[in-house]
Order: sequence, then C-alpha cells, then structure tokens
Amino acid sequence: MNDTRGQIRAHVRANAGIHFNELVRESEFAPGQIQYHVRRLIDDDDLVRREFYGRTHYYPPTYDEWERAALALFRRETAREIVVYLLESPSSDPGSISADLGIARSTLEYHLERLVGQEIVEKSYDDRNRVSLRLVAPERTATLLSVVEPTVPDRLVDRFTRLVDSVLESSPDPD
Repeated sequence: MNDTRGQIRAHVRANAGIHFNELVRESEFAPGQIQYHVRRLIDDDDLVRREFYGRTHYYPPTYDEWERAALALFRRETAREIVVYLLESPSSDPGSISADLGIARSTLEYHLERLVGQEIVEKSYDDRNRVSLRLVAPERTATLLSVVEPTVPDRLVDRFTRLVDSVLESSPDPD
C-alpha cells in the first residue's frame, strides 16, 4: 500500500463515518486522488462506503450496519443532543425534550424520524396515546457517541435551523 492510500485509510479509521466532503477538507490530497485511493481501499475491503441521507460516508470494516447509521446521525449536533438527553433521561416525552433542548417540535420530529428509522430510538404509546421515547441500546449508543464529533459544517446547519425556528416561533401571528 502506498503512503497516500495509507494516510487516507488511517484518517477514515480515526474518523469513522466521515463523509467525502469532510475527508477532502481535512486532507492534503486532491479530490480525485482521494476518490482513486478510496476506491482501491474499498476494493481491498479496507474501507466500507455507505450512503445515508444524501451523503456518502466511509467506515473501517469493523463497524456493522447499525453502527454505521448511528455514526452518520451522530455527526449532526441536534441528533447527538437528543441522544445525550435520552441517555440522561431514559424515558422522555417529545415535549420535554423539545423544551429542554430549546428546539422546535418540527426539528425534533425531523431528527427523531431518522433516529427511530435506524432503530436508535424507540417510540412507544401509552393507553392515552402519549408518546414516550427511549434509546434501544443505551450502552452501545453511549460508546458510539465517543467515536464521533459533529463537524463545523454540520453544526452550522443545525444552528441555522434553530435560528430559523426561533425567528418563526417569535413572529407575530398574521391573524
């Protein structure tokens, strides 16, 4: 394995779930070089490529499908905060999470849809149809949280969404 390919492989191993654009930003190599070497690493079973929510992510082959999806989601600051909240409050309702995190219910539901879809969070309903949320695998989830941090661009997207939510929330009713 040449030095360039080894550096790319080491970077992906240190940043499991990194997406292509971030890999390019953090690398000293041209995008075409990265594409070439990533293809070779995938062909040699040294990397795994998965698409989640319109982005291509790269992983060491040691992660299973559930872990790959979780790592992709944990790169988003808001999804990560929801998961941390559920680690600290094992069974919570959406209203409490939304209020305590200071996010709009629509934003919470957007992230919950993905977290529930990947079986990271479970929704249950009581006899009065009230929703309760809990993590499916809290210990496994906590371990994965320590593997990844949201990137600056991902944090900016989430913070912009919160800004728009707060502006819309504080706008006077047109009635």
